[in-house]
Amino acid sequence: MTPATPEPPSSTLPWPNCGHGATVEDPVGCRGVHVGEHTACLAHLEEADRTAYLAGLTPGADIDHRGTPFTKELLDRLLDALYDPATEFPRLGTAWFDEAIFTGMAGFTGASFTGDAMFRGAAFTEAAWFDEAVFTGATEFDGAVFNDYAVFGDATFKGTAGFYQVIFSHDARFARATFSHDAWFDRASFTGDAMFRGASFAGATGFRGVVVTGDAQFDEGRFESASRLGPLVCGGRVVLDGAVFQRPVTVEAAAHRVSCARTWWASTATLHLRYAELDLRDAVLEYPVVVAARPTPFLPSGVSEPLPETELSGQDPGVRLYTVGGVDAAHLALHTIDLSRCRFAGAVHLDQLKVDGWCTFAPTPTGWSRRFPWRWARRTTLVEEHHWRVRTARHPARARGWTLPPPDAPELRPAAVAALYRQLRKSLEDGKNEPGAAHFYFGECEMRRRDTDGTPWSERALLAVYWALSGYGLRAFRALIWLGVAMTVTLAVMVLWGLPAEDPKPTVTGRQVAVGQKVAWTTETPDPVNPTDPLAERVTTDRFEKALRVVIDSVVFRSSGQDLTTVGTYTEMASRLAEPVLLGLAVLAIRSRVKR
Repeated sequence: MTPATPEPPSSTLPWPNCGHGATVEDPVGCRGVHVGEHTACLAHLEEADRTAYLAGLTPGADIDHRGTPFTKELLDRLLDALYDPATEFPRLGTAWFDEAIFTGMAGFTGASFTGDAMFRGAAFTEAAWFDEAVFTGATEFDGAVFNDYAVFGDATFKGTAGFYQVIFSHDARFARATFSHDAWFDRASFTGDAMFRGASFAGATGFRGVVVTGDAQFDEGRFESASRLGPLVCGGRVVLDGAVFQRPVTVEAAAHRVSCARTWWASTATLHLRYAELDLRDAVLEYPVVVAARPTPFLPSGVSEPLPETELSGQDPGVRLYTVGGVDAAHLALHTIDLSRCRFAGAVHLDQLKVDGWCTFAPTPTGWSRRFPWRWARRTTLVEEHHWRVRTARHPARARGWTLPPPDAPELRPAAVAALYRQLRKSLEDGKNEPGAAHFYFGECEMRRRDTDGTPWSERALLAVYWALSGYGLRAFRALIWLGVAMTVTLAVMVLWGLPAEDPKPTVTGRQVAVGQKVAWTTETPDPVNPTDPLAERVTTDRFEKALRVVIDSVVFRSSGQDLTTVGTYTEMASRLAEPVLLGLAVLAIRSRVKR
């Protein structure tokens, strides 16, 4: 809230009240000036008396014209009377223009206010020009109304600057303005754009409860002591490109877009946003910066009603991160952010990025392909993979459902996308998000399998087999299907060719040479006899039961002890190797889904 400014003592008000324009709030109306025997406000003086009054003014004089209705001609005459030849601009002492009405263009360009400048409740019906003005003392525009352009470009505020509850009905321009002390814009309303491009704020800043219909531009601005920016609602963009924040700061904004390209955060910062698409391209983060979506409307301190979000109504209040390219992500933390279209390419230390809350990534396409008989497995992906698949699709059907790359998106090779997956997988693992890390491991392997430049063909072939059998150890259903197929094939081979026609029966032979001598007995088991009867006759309940025992024992890496033919023996050896591996892949995939 704007600090209270005391009223001037009576000794500084040598002129009585005029009484014109009286209201209930101000029964005396505009302030008068005394010329000879006549007393009236500057607008109501006789011309001769007005001329005499203006002739008596000197540069730097204190003036009190509260409530005075100014035309452009009358204001120009007043400022001409205060013209300082040394600076070639008007120079005013303490100036009181509270409740004054400026019906023409108000031109204070280059004016110097060596004392306090009070414009509280003033009304400007046309453009107000304060560009390059210098305000040495306190400056108050609380409750003022600007019905046209308000231009304070290159203005200098050496004292406290108050714009509390000011109404800007058009664009307000504070480009390259310098605020050497505190600047308060709490609950100000901007119907057009709020332009603070290149402005410097040396003291505390207040933008609590500000509503901007157009854009709020703070690009290239410098905030040396600001601990808070907002909360504010912006119907367009909040632009912080190239801005510098020297101290810990909290930024609270609801806007269509928040641009922080090249923003320098020299200390810790927290960004609480709503509705916004956030751009962090090339931002410099020296200390931790937290970006979080705010679920409820902002409620400024001292206000019972939340800020109106009329310009943003009907839209998703969530926050969507657009890019972090060029950012050192070691100090970046994201909480409940939509990352489905975020481009991570160009960022460094992505393995140290902190992803918390309900952050979402881009999903794979849904539904079956109309041209090809397949559907994509559900997994979370990076938008860089989407762009790569669209660019390399040989048929439009293969690109259907993937996100189209914007014109400025870099064209990445699969190896580069795999590196992004690898780093972000490490980040999710450190955050104990094992299921999410598993999705990124899938994406990493997928990109390595597609990399024809840096990955050897043998490694790609191995990855292809790994993908086909179990989805890189992450698709339990696929591994179980293959396990079922392997068991079925093994069972069929055993029933048809693996089991002998009959189980070999051991025979005992011996010979006694003479009575009283020891007898030598030899036990021999004949080789299994391959079945020769027709295939249909081999499928019996007994043979099926024996073959099933062989298959089940093979899955758990055991030998059944069943007599087998040569074909059956090699089949059992192969199944004892393959089927436990498939079972292990299925178990591994299930564990990756439920591990925490």
